[in-house]
Amino acid sequence: MSTLPRTIDRPAAPSEAAAVWLVAEREIASKLRSKAFLISTAILFVLALAGLVFGGLAAQNQSGTTIAVTADAVSLVPQSDALEVTEVADRAAAEALVSDGTVDAAVVGDPNAEPFGFTILAESSAPTTLLLQFAEVPEVELLQPAATDEALRFIVAIGFGIVFLMAASLFGSTIAQSVVEEKQTRVVEILISAIRARSLLAGKVIGNTVLAMAQILVLAAIAVVGLTVIGQTELLGLLGAPILWFAVFFLFGFVLLAALFAAAAAMVSRQEDIGSTTFPLTLLIMAPYFLVIFFNDNPVVLTIMSYVPFSAPVGMPMRLFLGEAQWWEPLIALAILIATCIGAILVGAKIYQNSLLRMGARVKLGEALRG
Repeated sequence: MSTLPRTIDRPAAPSEAAAVWLVAEREIASKLRSKAFLISTAILFVLALAGLVFGGLAAQNQSGTTIAVTADAVSLVPQSDALEVTEVADRAAAEALVSDGTVDAAVVGDPNAEPFGFTILAESSAPTTLLLQFAEVPEVELLQPAATDEALRFIVAIGFGIVFLMAASLFGSTIAQSVVEEKQTRVVEILISAIRARSLLAGKVIGNTVLAMAQILVLAAIAVVGLTVIGQTELLGLLGAPILWFAVFFLFGFVLLAALFAAAAAMVSRQEDIGSTTFPLTLLIMAPYFLVIFFNDNPVVLTIMSYVPFSAPVGMPMRLFLGEAQWWEPLIALAILIATCIGAILVGAKIYQNSLLRMGARVKLGEALRG
């Protein structure tokens, strides 16, 4: 009696889209199970909220802002411990005190300044402490105009710079470590037998991008809610559009960096060697942070930064906050960033595919590109 050989039904290989999503889910789940990741994220959110509240309250409670007030405007200035008021006879006397630095600003009666009935005079920028005393921002006349308040400009520059630096470096290094770990443990050989290398790369990039963008959106929400609660609606109005553009630019900038981090990590087989291949990328992440801090008052440097793909997520939102960018400039900068992002993904995928299964010594860049 003859028997027919049994056939084993093997599950069909997943489609490329399904494979990408499976890898992305795996990346997201592994991070959400990591206590270190959850704790560091919670600390980041708490520090962001505390910084906003402390900064807002410090601005509201700051004392020592000296102002001159003309006789016809005394009744229009709110009583506050944060203001040291000196009454003067007329506008000419108020301007003289502002010009020689005796007072930080002056409030003068002005019947034409509807609906307030007064105007604020300042030399280069109006003190934030004074502006916060009014429900609406009155008309401000600057004797020697400056773009923005120096302290506020510096704080915003640090904010954009440090958020980009922390998010990009944290998730970039995480991607690199994940790639090398899979090579060391030979797990990658099992994965590649089931899905394509480009699907594995895409899943890693998408999974970490979802987590990074989630952090950025939560930080943006904290900024909006925090500034609203402490009554900094004027500052919120100035930061609203730059924060939205920062999120958009960060999305494509992070995808660009994530693809390059994964490609750079695929060229080595040991955790100890990650730094040698990812060091140039680390410099690209750190450069915008230091540039925006040291040159936040330099229009030329900020303009260059806003069009360079690696620094555009910091440079362009900063220029929008300062009011130095035309409406069409973010669109052009974003188009350049997207084009560079596509190119980086193609190059990164080639390096990743050609290096992923090569063990032992570090793969040279030229060999990785040639395959």
